[in-house]
Order: sequence, then structure tokens, then C-alpha cells
Amino acid sequence: MDKFEKPKTTHPIGTGARGSLENFTALRRAFRALHEAGCFVIPNPWDVGSARYLQQLGFPALATTSAGYAFSQGLPDSEGALTCERNLAYIADIAGAVDVPVNADFASGYGATPQDVADNVTRCIAAGVAGLSIEDATGDPSSPLYELPLAVERVRAARQAIDQSRTDVLLTARAECFHVGHPDPLRESVRRLQAFAEAGADVLFAPGPHDPTAIKALVDAVRPKPINVLVVRDSGSSVADLAALGVRRISVGGALALAAWTGFTRAAQKLKSEGSFAGFASLVSYADINGFFVTDYRTRQSDGRRSAKSPS
Repeated sequence: MDKFEKPKTTHPIGTGARGSLENFTALRRAFRALHEAGCFVIPNPWDVGSARYLQQLGFPALATTSAGYAFSQGLPDSEGALTCERNLAYIADIAGAVDVPVNADFASGYGATPQDVADNVTRCIAAGVAGLSIEDATGDPSSPLYELPLAVERVRAARQAIDQSRTDVLLTARAECFHVGHPDPLRESVRRLQAFAEAGADVLFAPGPHDPTAIKALVDAVRPKPINVLVVRDSGSSVADLAALGVRRISVGGALALAAWTGFTRAAQKLKSEGSFAGFASLVSYADINGFFVTDYRTRQSDGRRSAKSPS
């Protein structure tokens, strides 16, 4: 499929009680409320199992990760490989598997024009998300960012699609200046995020900086609108430190998936190169993980039976 070819089918919304309009409305309202005060962590599961486990830990919302999912499918993290159709199926699977709000990593909207973005945002909303993000990266190394006027129009198109859906889905606009190696990424990120805020973005996001001074500058530039900060390594800052800077939301992108890949690759390499089972030391036990899913499965079965018996 060409990078911007429109997918031909829509993945259905998740099944069960969670798929009701009333429940999605409540989740979207709760997600918006999370951004109104304080600071929260929104971790990124790469499959249904990791999503169920993160929900059980008590995180108030989850976000998808294009990188984590792409790697699990044997694909690179790019729109050319992880097509809109595949990403929508993954987004719908996560949104349908948990009882907390889900924010979709929706890349650049899988469209070259604002109308393409609007059409695909409409489809993403139908997957059951409480929020979604749109990037300003083109995927073209020779011209890695959309020119600002077009980038703004793309955000505005996403905003209009959400407004027309009357779903109150939260729109996050991302400036990819740090990721694409812009020569003055902080200044350009501020310029773009302010323009995206004017175009109707609810949350602003410039992934890349870990320096507190840069993060504070981004927070101040778009205040009172909330900023999402991406943390993908041990930067020395804690959640409390970022909250003190005024950060409202913290995501971890593909970091949890990479943590799993780290354990797997190191154990596999030792097994092959050394004939050693040392990589299996200190594993979480089978009984612990299976026990969690036994309990989780029984709970879902019980909830499903109660839902089937309740009057429609």
C-alpha cells in the first residue's frame, strides 16, 4: 500500500459493554478531565496483554505506540510499513480491550492533504479512542517537516473532523523538530506549537527534549494549554520533577516495548553465542503472569455475562 493510499475498510469498535456510546462518552469526558490539573503518566502498551496489565496497575489512561506495535509485527516504525489500516486495527484492539481512555498515536494522519487527514481522523475516532495525535513530519528526509501553513491546515482539518463527529475526542498536535534534526528545534517547536494551539489543538507535544530548561520553555510557550512530554530513557528526572515544571501529561512511547525487547534480545544472544541460560535469571515467574491473566480472564467473562443479562 502506498504511504498515503486510503484504507478501504474500517476496523470495528471494540465489543462488549465498553463499546456502548455512553461508555465511550464517559471515557472521553474522563480523559479531558485528566488534563485540567496536575500531572499523569500515560504509558504505551504494544498489544492487548500489555494493555490489560497496565490497566491493572492503575494507570488512568493508556496510549498506543506505533513503534512498539510495528516491532511486534516485524515492521519498522514508519507510515510506509505500518499502514493506516494496520494501525487502526491495533488502535481499535487496544481501545476495545480496556476500560480506561485510550489516546491513539496516529502518526501524521496518513494523508498528504488536510482532507485526507480529516477523513482518516474520522476513522480513528470510530475505533473508540478518547484522544489522538497528529504529527507535522512528512517522512521525506529531504524535507522532513510540513511547511508551517500546511501543518496548521492539517491540524485544523483534524479539529474540524473531531468537531463534526461531536465526540469530544482530545486532539494532540506534535511538532517533530527535535526528532528530525531541525537546526533550532526549541525555537521552531515553540513557533509551531503556538500555531497548532491557535488552530484548535487541545494538547501540545514536541517529543525529544529531556533538559528541564527546554521543557519549561515549551510549557510556558503554550500555557494554559497542557503539554505532553515524552520520556524514553532514564533522564534523571522523576514524574514529580516534570510535574513541578508544569508538565500535565507524560508518555513513554516505545520505551516499555524496548524494555521487553532488551530482555528478550540479551537472553536470546546469550543462548546462541554462549550456550548460556543466564539470560533467564530473575525472570518474572510463569505463575505470576499466568495467574494475572487467569484472574483477568475470569473477571472479563463475569462482566460479559452481567452485561448480557442487563436490559438494553
